[in-house]
Parts: sequence; structure tokens; C-alpha cells
Amino acid sequence: MNRTEAMDMVKESLTRVIPGADVAALGPDDAFRDVLEMDSLDFLSFVEVLSERSGIRIEDEDASRLVTMAAGADFLVAAAQ
Repeated sequence: MNRTEAMDMVKESLTRVIPGADVAALGPDDAFRDVLEMDSLDFLSFVEVLSERSGIRIEDEDASRLVTMAAGADFLVAAAQ
């Protein structure tokens, strides 16, 4: 998985959890949880969807690293190697 594919996967996962979210307006380093006003259940759903879509197990301690789209993409690329 390359970084572009990983970034797309993060965006698509956010859209599945928050339908209608304008993820195109999010910068790669924006804290999407704050910008999209995600509560803890939304965030857990995002982590679950991202894990299912990527096939990568995301542990609780890793979830805290998924604060921006860039960080999420970097995590996926590193975990896929």
C-alpha cells in the first residue's frame, strides 16, 4: 500500500462513519476528530472501519496515533510493510 492509497482509505473510512463530511476540505494535518466534531463512538467506528477496509489490526494503543489523515496514512503504510 502506498501513501496515496492509504490517504484515500482514511478519507473513505471517515466518510462512511460521518456521511456528508467534507473530507476534501480537511488538510492532511488537521485534527479531523475536532474538525468533524466526532465523539468517542464515532472515532471507534472510524477505527473499526479503517481496520476492516485495510485488513490491518489496529490496537487500542495505536488508535491514539490516528489524529490526522496524514498520521493515519503513515500508520497504514508502516503497518502494511
